[in-house]
Amino acid sequence: MGQRGGTGGSGATAHERAFVRALPVLLLVVGVLYDASTPPDFTAAPLFTAAPLIAAPFYSLLNTALTGAAASLSVIVLHYGNAANSHVEAVTELLTVMTVAALAVVTNRVVRRGNDRLATARSIAEATQRAVLPQPDPRIGGLDIAARYEAAQADAFIGGDLYAVQDTPHGVRLIVGDVRGKGMGAVAAVAVVIGAFREAAEQEATLEAVAQRLERALAREGTRRDGLDAFEGFTTAVLAEIRLSDGCVRLVNRGHPEPLLLRGDGRLCVLSPSEPALPLGMGELGGWPDRADESRFPPGAMLLFYTDGLSEARDAAGVFYDPAARLGGRIFPGREGPHALLATLTQEVRRHTGGAATDDMALLAVRRPATADATHGRREREGDPG
Repeated sequence: MGQRGGTGGSGATAHERAFVRALPVLLLVVGVLYDASTPPDFTAAPLFTAAPLIAAPFYSLLNTALTGAAASLSVIVLHYGNAANSHVEAVTELLTVMTVAALAVVTNRVVRRGNDRLATARSIAEATQRAVLPQPDPRIGGLDIAARYEAAQADAFIGGDLYAVQDTPHGVRLIVGDVRGKGMGAVAAVAVVIGAFREAAEQEATLEAVAQRLERALAREGTRRDGLDAFEGFTTAVLAEIRLSDGCVRLVNRGHPEPLLLRGDGRLCVLSPSEPALPLGMGELGGWPDRADESRFPPGAMLLFYTDGLSEARDAAGVFYDPAARLGGRIFPGREGPHALLATLTQEVRRHTGGAATDDMALLAVRRPATADATHGRREREGDPG
């Protein structure tokens, strides 16, 4: 998943949390000033009661207990200095504040245990993420690579989108796909697709044969599923094979959004398949053979692969984000170009959706170095600063 982004407005959230953390102290100070400057019939007991309750989910256990003790001590001191208050009233307010302070300590323990469980679950999710969908190296087979996984749900780490890049005897082969469904069923299908791809990419002589291996792997997986997924499980995917020797990219598209070719001069080309094809896992509906399309991949150009979380991201008016229209004429030069491209796309989609994306988004950018980049890289490897 590479870099995973969250929702927008993180600065506002940080300010809100800082304010809430300071609120218990503020309540105690305001309560003391209010009680000391008003007639005896007025009481600041609600402020003293609220302080430890607000502290409970944000403070440590010790600080929560200290906040409760400070609230109780404030009530004692204020009533001691105000002889006009009845003894019954003073005791009632003190018992109320002490009871709430004790409940705040209990609440703090419960919240801390829940946070510990959540932290454990997040660690497991991150480990699963790295195992199922590892971040590709920034340079594979002479190509500059960048990948990014953006989860629609905050704090989510993994879903049904996938990508993998592998250097093979047949060239650099890669896959970007989107598994139907959500949850652990989709994660299991992702693991099947990536596992089958890594094995087939090394062994199969053609990209078409790789696609057929994935088809058979998903068919086997489908026989082990129950219910609706056993009949409707499928994966949209685009497979690519890049050979630097002849400067070509070969593509097999199985019902997936078309990749984009961004040339070094800003020109953009949509790599549409010559013939439409069904997604992987739907082979029983038709036996059409896979046919790879070949395109030139010139030096300095970039390929952008993405899932429909990008092209189907909508704004408040329901208008889709169109990556081809947005990227035409723009240049992302140099070895950091792929990373800059994905960072730009992520920021623009967040602005377009207002931070309310409804689907995960997987992005993969592949750049063929220009001649100057390749010469510089060779000099670096040979120890010549050039």
